[in-house]
Formats: sequence, C-alpha cells, structure tokens
Amino acid sequence: MKLKTMLDLLAEASALSGQADFIVVGSLSILALEENFRVPQEMAMSNDVACYTRADPERIFDVLDALGEHSPRHRATGCFIDPVSPALPSLPDGWQARLNPVSRPGVNAWCLDPNDAALSKYARGEPRDRRWIRAGLRASVVSLPIVRSRLHSMDFFDQQEADKAHQLITEDAAWLQRMQPPH
Repeated sequence: MKLKTMLDLLAEASALSGQADFIVVGSLSILALEENFRVPQEMAMSNDVACYTRADPERIFDVLDALGEHSPRHRATGCFIDPVSPALPSLPDGWQARLNPVSRPGVNAWCLDPNDAALSKYARGEPRDRRWIRAGLRASVVSLPIVRSRLHSMDFFDQQEADKAHQLITEDAAWLQRMQPPH
C-alpha cells in the first residue's frame, strides 16, 4: 500500500465516523515515512489499515460494514480498515509522544514510530511480523538498540508474551550480526 491509498481510506472513514484523527498501529504505520524514506516492500505489503479514532476510539467500529474486511470497499479495491481497540497493541511507555503525523485536508493519521511498531510486532511474534521487522532492520529504520532501550517499559499482555518478545529480539540480534559484512 502507498500513503495516498491509506489516506484515501482514512478520508472515507472520516466521512463515515465524523472523526478526522486516526491512530494507525499496524504495519502500515511505516507509511508516515514514505515521503522521506524509501519504504521496503516487505513493510508495506499489508492491505489493511489497523487503526482507531483518536478522540473516540470506539467510533472506528462505525465504519466496519462499509470499509472493513469483506466490505464493498475491500472487494472493490483490495484494501480495508481493520478497526482495533487502543488496548490491542503492546506498546512501550511514551509511544504517544513519538507518533508520526501525516495529514491531508480533512484527515490526520498519527502513525506509530517504527521502533514502537517493531516492539508491538515482537510481542505478537507472527511470521509476517518478523518479516516486517527484519525488513526494517535491513533498511535501518528499526534499531535494535532503540528497541532494547524501550523493552523495559513494555506493557505485555502476560509473561509468555514478554518471554517470546525477548527471545525474538535476541534471535534478530544474532541474525543481524550474521548479515553484517566482516570488517
């Protein structure tokens, strides 16, 4: 997906929900950097914008029938809104202050910082999340030192999720070390 496509979809969500500000928490939060950074394809492959409305998070569910998965919009374009609760992603302290804003008239997307998104993805640990993280590491838009520095302030769902995230970060540090050319 491209930033324009995401903003078009959020503009439709704005018209339906009466809300202009959206928090984008999924993979496509990386699109906030599109104008200043060549976003790796692996980081923008998703066809769903995981988000909620900033002022009234529950309002995002008002757009589900028109813009959600299997909606007419999804069938016509292949893209859809994935309404989420603000409680869904595991995120580190201070993530709100690091949101990357992108706007166009009538709509504002507040997108997760790539390192905060990576931490959320480490908590979930699915294969597609690992591909996204590793693409970010290769492109130097995700930094393991920054990820590690924020890890201590994560509000994990449970100890199992925390243990998994720690393990995956350790694995990716070893992977990244193997990817580095010898000096």
